[in-house]
This record gives sequence, C-alpha cells and structure tokens, in this order.
Amino acid sequence: MSDFVEQCRREWKRLGVPDPLAEEMATDLASDLREAEADGVSAEELLGSSAFDPRSFAASWAAERGVIPEPPERGRGRRRPLALLAFTGVAAFALIVSALLLLTGRPTVSLVRSEVARPHLVPAPPGAVLPPGPTRHVLVASASASAPVEWILLLLAIVALGFAAWLWSSWSRSRPSAPA
Repeated sequence: MSDFVEQCRREWKRLGVPDPLAEEMATDLASDLREAEADGVSAEELLGSSAFDPRSFAASWAAERGVIPEPPERGRGRRRPLALLAFTGVAAFALIVSALLLLTGRPTVSLVRSEVARPHLVPAPPGAVLPPGPTRHVLVASASASAPVEWILLLLAIVALGFAAWLWSSWSRSRPSAPA
C-alpha cells in the first residue's frame, strides 16, 4: 500500500499542497492503512472505490482539509441551461423567418385605368364603338398588410437575440474556472 501513499504524495505536490502538510497527510494515511491491515480490513473496504484512484482520493482529501479549492464533480459541472438554448433557438428562428418574409414579400404596385364618364344624352347602342375620350391613369401603390407585423417580428427577434447573447456572456463569466 506504500505505492498508494506515494501516488497521493505526488498528487499533493502537483496540487500545491505545502510539503509539511503533505507529509503529515501521507503519514496519517500510511498509519490508517497499516492499522486497517492489522485489523484484517482491506484497503478497498477502508477507502471504498477511492482505493483504485489515488489521485482523486488525494485531491478530495486535500479539498476537505481546505488546503485546495473543492474540485468540481464529474458530470455535475455547470452546463448551459436547456431553457437558454431553446430561447436562443426560437429567437434565431424568428429572425430568419421575419427576414425572409420581408425579403420575399411583394408589395404590389398596380396601374389602374379608369375612363372618365362622358355625359351622353342618349346611351350608346350595344356594340357601338365610342371614340376614345379623356382617360385618367391612377398609380396605386399598396404594400402587403403583413409587412408591419414582419418588421415588428424582426425587431423583437433582434432584441431577443441581443438578450440571449447577454445571458450567454453572463453565464460564461459566472462559470467556475477549470482546474489547471
């Protein structure tokens, strides 16, 4: 079991545990292992699954003593929240849809020709060709009725993406730093 203690010593040195404290911890560990062996208790029974991973055992013991910061647990690190991912996806989708609708929308412009009514005392017989009279051309421009909605959707999508970017940046700043 001295190999286990030596591996713990190397890990404490790597983690920056002061030498006197690392030596004290190694002495305590070796003593505990010898006592357990004398009592007929195996290292696996004494240390549990840590008996097979001296590095994590050394790191967790040093953290418990307050010598090093608590190591982040595997699989329990802070992850991006699912709601933030969904929000960002919906905002991006809304931006794309509104931009496409605005780009492909066809405001209609039509030229309407209307004839000015001529006063006739006698109505023209059916099928009679009347000489051309004064006509008036009116240019009618009409935009799609949904265009204001599309502009509002585009504006809201841009604001939502800005908000999502701010949330992502604040999330990354508040994440615990990775161990060196």
